[in-house]
Amino acid sequence: MPKLLSSSQMRAAERAAIESGLVTGLELMERAGRGVVEAVFETWPDLAAGSGRAVVFCGPGNNGGDGFVVARILKEWGWVVDLFLLGDPEKLPADARANYERWCAMGSCHGLSDDALDAYAAACSDTVLAVDALFGTGLTRPVAGLPRTMRKLGQWKASLSEGGCPRVVCVDIPSGLCADSGRRLVSEGFAPEDCAVSANLTVTFHTAKPGHYLAEGPECCGRMSVVDIGLPALSVEETPDQRPSVLLGPENLPDLRKSAFDHKYGHGHALILTGDTGRTGAARLASRGALRAGAGLVTLGVPPAALQEVASQVTAVMIEQIAGAEGLAIALRDQRLNALCLGPGLGLDRARSLVPVALESGRATVLDADALSAFAEDPASLMKILHENCVLTPHGGEFARLFPEISAKLSLHPKDGPAFSKVDAVREAAGRAGCVVLLKGPDTVIAGPDGRCSIHSAHYDRAAPWLAIAGAGDVLAGFLTGLLARGLHPLNAAETAVWLHVECARAFGPGLIAEDLPEQLPGVLKRLQI
Repeated sequence: MPKLLSSSQMRAAERAAIESGLVTGLELMERAGRGVVEAVFETWPDLAAGSGRAVVFCGPGNNGGDGFVVARILKEWGWVVDLFLLGDPEKLPADARANYERWCAMGSCHGLSDDALDAYAAACSDTVLAVDALFGTGLTRPVAGLPRTMRKLGQWKASLSEGGCPRVVCVDIPSGLCADSGRRLVSEGFAPEDCAVSANLTVTFHTAKPGHYLAEGPECCGRMSVVDIGLPALSVEETPDQRPSVLLGPENLPDLRKSAFDHKYGHGHALILTGDTGRTGAARLASRGALRAGAGLVTLGVPPAALQEVASQVTAVMIEQIAGAEGLAIALRDQRLNALCLGPGLGLDRARSLVPVALESGRATVLDADALSAFAEDPASLMKILHENCVLTPHGGEFARLFPEISAKLSLHPKDGPAFSKVDAVREAAGRAGCVVLLKGPDTVIAGPDGRCSIHSAHYDRAAPWLAIAGAGDVLAGFLTGLLARGLHPLNAAETAVWLHVECARAFGPGLIAEDLPEQLPGVLKRLQI
């Protein structure tokens, strides 16, 4: 599974490779710089077809060293290259200093200031490529004094929509962005959007970092390319505190095919509780999702007044009258009911009554929507009764109500790094809850109580903007419940449900409504052959 290394883990991987004699720091820098140029030409073949003018901005560390390599290779390719250095060349690290001297043997180096940048922009309107090699993944403080430079690069990027130039490329990660959290490190007195470079392309090395996928990361990165620079697959010890996050992909999916010898109860019986009259639609969406995910049977637990409403809307889903806590306790005497879903359209009063009974049964349980909001006034009372077979599926607002202190840390504009990230927040929440927590969003994060964590980013080639619709979360809860009914571990079920949910949206495309999502799932599973 693709691992996302933090900035400290990446430094440890590089250090281990260098200390083992596998590679030198200069060789890594050369590979990185060449990888950036190759990625640029692969992304924009028209730039590889001839020469042009480029400007490279180098910083005071090894990211700047990569920039010197990029500048040299472009110069050797026949480009006109202008280079600006932030800081004193005498204070560069050894490897970066060596590449600075190689560059100076073939080109000039200008000091970076706002006035110098303005003069350059006015004089060199034929520039077609701007390279940000100011600060890399190790940045731990705001880039004080550089917001005008950041803004200028963002303006250049924006001009592309009008056919302008140049294209903006970031080396490793956009300068000003925290590699661990994807959050801009904000300088005092400046707007957050002016405190990190905004790129058309970001080229990173060895593995992606969490910040490429979280928070503002995808917006700042533009497209993304990962370049192999010859490091071992993983050179850091995977303790619970250091464990890399996993980026979800098709390789994470379990085999969901059914055997010719199976029967319906072999794939579980899910019970999904509905709200009262006029509030049953969300649970019906979830039930359809659970069926399409392969649950052998799905029953809707319906209050008496809503029976007729539900019966007129469903066919393959079964119905059972469940008025309140006592009715649910009676229904759960059926041991074949092995997965429960409470929350979609349930209503707060009904949730407060039914959730404790459901949790007391110990069954695999999805708590979503109203089942979470019902405990906003006293989240500790919910934490006391949760168990390891639960999955909580909050969106940002529900997460804030359940975990207010954690959410507060996540909402602050960070002034230093590594900044508190969505991964940190969900890991902490899962540890507190003692069960899997799935925090929804375009950068969905899923964590278990043992610290295992995965990210699903609906960005880059996985973008699915059509999912921002009413009812999409109800279908996700249904997919998850169906997979739990089939016996998947809660963390694996959550990861699989999220990935398939986005894949269904991508399969349908624009015009998607929630009802379309379950109907896309058979085709997705068939194409994936799982």
